[in-house]
Amino acid sequence: MAHDERRLEVLRAIVQDYVSSNDPVGSKALAERHDLGVSPATIRNDMAVLEEQGYITQPHTSAGRVPTDKGYRLFVDRLSAVKPLSMAERKAIERFLDGAVDLHDVLSRSVRLLAQLTRQVAVVQYPTLSRSAVRHLEVVQVAAARLMLILITDTGRVEQRVVDCPVDVDAEAVAELRTLLNSAFNGVRLIDAGDTVPDLVDNAPQHLRGLVATVSATLMETLVEPSEDRLVIGGTANLARGNALDFRGTVRPLLEALEEQVVVLRLMAQVDASTVLVRIGEENAHEALTGASFVSVGYGKADHPLGGLGIVGPTRMDYPGNMAAVRAVARYVGHLLAES
Repeated sequence: MAHDERRLEVLRAIVQDYVSSNDPVGSKALAERHDLGVSPATIRNDMAVLEEQGYITQPHTSAGRVPTDKGYRLFVDRLSAVKPLSMAERKAIERFLDGAVDLHDVLSRSVRLLAQLTRQVAVVQYPTLSRSAVRHLEVVQVAAARLMLILITDTGRVEQRVVDCPVDVDAEAVAELRTLLNSAFNGVRLIDAGDTVPDLVDNAPQHLRGLVATVSATLMETLVEPSEDRLVIGGTANLARGNALDFRGTVRPLLEALEEQVVVLRLMAQVDASTVLVRIGEENAHEALTGASFVSVGYGKADHPLGGLGIVGPTRMDYPGNMAAVRAVARYVGHLLAES
């Protein structure tokens, strides 16, 4: 057991040195930089065992060792605590996000902030409509026979649809329609809202029934078939900062996966707001991300995340620091949206 604990300390030291120096780590350097309490010969033996167990490996070009995906996994799993952000970092998050004027601004600021704090690629998912509720339905007359339907959710998301009516509509009918829609849908979760539409048509006053029937198809499309989830991405230039060992071959597949968004959105579907998830290398189960790590968490209430945010970068990253930054920004974003 003592041997295992000591080897874990050696692995921790290798991860920390490799992440900070970007150079494979040798036993001599470990003995000099870390107070491991044993001789360089014992450290060499421990490194040999760690290599045999698949936790570290030797790049062809160097005498030193680097952690494998399995080594990073053990390091992350055995973190005694995610290092807390400094007061200065917390104040910086607060200052940077407090100036945001709307949902889009909150998310784009969050992405820029996360990319700066972690020096990785930052990704933030728009609140998914299926997890949202209706705050307000606005009806705006844009022409005699054309209306614009605007859905505003409790997460600040806005969806707009144009409705062409078969006949001209007067301002009084538009006002009545607005009142009718809001009394029916205000506070209703989008996942449940579709069931209300047929009743709305059946129970509408006779003089509004035709108009409600015309609007109902667009209403169903807005409530039941929400526009696909979107990501805000920032800091892609950070991928160019590493060295040749960070990504096998080329970084292009990863950039393409980020651009297409589908892969990352699929990973975001698994987030919750109480646990920071770390997927390392092959755990990402998508070829483009097998050379990368993905650190993510949900934002919003613990039992009801509105969306996810996180970072993508090489497996050689500062896991404790990045996990802390992702968690802190997510908490603040959730707090801001709850207040809005």
